[in-house]
Amino acid sequence: MRLPDRTALNGPIARATLRTSFVLGLRLLVQAGTLLLVARMLGPNQFGAFAGVAALAVVLGTLSTFGTHLVLLGEVSKEPARREDVLRFALPTTLFCGGILLVAYLAIGLIAFPETNLAFVVLLALGVTEITLQPLTGLGASEHHGLGRVARAQLLTILPLALRMVAAAVVVALKPADPLGMYVYGYGTASLLALVLVMLTLPAPWPWPPKWRLPRRTELRAAIGFAALNITKAGPTEFDKTLATTLLPLASAGLYAVGARIIGSITLPVTAMPLSALPRFFRESQDQPQRTVRLLRWMFGTAAGYSMALAGLLWLTAPVFAWVFGNRYQGVDQAVRWLCIAIPGMAIRLTAGNVLMALGKPWIRVSFEVCGLIALIIASIFLAPRFGMIGMALALVCSEWTMSAVGLAATISVNRELVSMSKRLSCH
Repeated sequence: MRLPDRTALNGPIARATLRTSFVLGLRLLVQAGTLLLVARMLGPNQFGAFAGVAALAVVLGTLSTFGTHLVLLGEVSKEPARREDVLRFALPTTLFCGGILLVAYLAIGLIAFPETNLAFVVLLALGVTEITLQPLTGLGASEHHGLGRVARAQLLTILPLALRMVAAAVVVALKPADPLGMYVYGYGTASLLALVLVMLTLPAPWPWPPKWRLPRRTELRAAIGFAALNITKAGPTEFDKTLATTLLPLASAGLYAVGARIIGSITLPVTAMPLSALPRFFRESQDQPQRTVRLLRWMFGTAAGYSMALAGLLWLTAPVFAWVFGNRYQGVDQAVRWLCIAIPGMAIRLTAGNVLMALGKPWIRVSFEVCGLIALIIASIFLAPRFGMIGMALALVCSEWTMSAVGLAATISVNRELVSMSKRLSCH
C-alpha cells in the first residue's frame, strides 16, 4: 500500500487533522451533554416534537446563505484578499433568503405539525436561531476555515452548542413549569452571543450595508450548486427526525431522535481529515492531481476503518444509553444498535461528499445525496408504520448506504480522471 506523500501526513494537513479531531471530540462531548440534559428534561413525547420541528429549521437554515459561505471558503482559500468582495453579496443574500425561509418555516410548522402542540413562540425562536443567526455565524466560521484555521472554525461552530448546553443546565436546575419554553429562549440567546463573538474574532470587520451588492451571474451560478449541496447534505442527517415526528407516535419519535442524535454525534471525528484537507483540495486539485489521488486513498481507508471499529464498540455499549437517559427512554438501546449499521455508510458518505465538493463536483454530491433523501422518504413511509422506531432506523440505514455506494462510485470516477490528468502532465 502506497501512503500519501509526507507533506500530507506530517505537514499542515496532519497537524490540522489532529487539532480538528480534538475540537470535534469536544463537540461530541458538548452535543452529548446537551442531548442528555434536554432529553431528560422534556421526556420522549415532548423531545420527539421538539426534535422534529428543530430538524426542519436546521434543514431550511442550510439554504439561508444560498451557498455563499462555501463560495467564501473557496475564494479565501485561494486568495484571502477576496473575502471583502464575496461578503458584499454574501451578507445581503443570507439575510434576504433567511427572511423568506423563516416565513415558510413558520407556516409549515403551524400547518404540518398540529399534533405537537408547540407554542408559536417556540417555533419563532427556533426559526430565527437556525434560519438567521446560525447561517451568519457560519459565514464567519467559513472565513476562518478558508484561511486554514480549521480548528478555530470548528470551535466557533461549537460555541453556540456549548452555550445551549449551559442554557439547558440552567433550565434543569430551575425546574420551571414550562421547561421547553424557557429553553428555546436560551437556545436563541446562545446563538446570538456566539454570532457576536465570531464577529469579534474576524481578521477584519464585515462590510457595512452601503457596500452591499447583488451577486453577479457567475457568482450566482457557483452559489446555486453549493446551496443545493448544503440542503442535500443536511437532509438525510436532519430530515429523518421530522419524518419520525409525522410517521411515529411522539414517544417513539423521541426514542428514535435520541438514538439518531447519539449516532450523529459519535461519527463527528471521522470528518476531521476531509475538513482539514478542504483548503488544500481547493488549491491543488487541478495543478497537482497525483498528490490529491494519494490523499484520497488515505482518507477513505481511515474513514472506513474508524467507522467500523466505532460501530462495533457502540453496538456493545448500547445498553448503557438506556441507563443514562433514564426509565422513560427504555428501548433507546435498540434504536442505537440498529442505527450502528448506518455508521460506516455515514462515514464514507461524509468523506465522499466533502471530497467531491472540494474537487469542484458539487452537483455530483447533490445527485447522490438526493438519491439518499428519496431512499429515506420511501423506506420510512413503508417501514416506520409497520415496524415503528426500528423501521425508522432501517430507513436511515437504507439512505446512508445508498448514498455511500453512489458517492464512492462517483469519487472513484473522479479519481480516474485525476490519474489520467496526472499521467498526461508527467508525459509533458
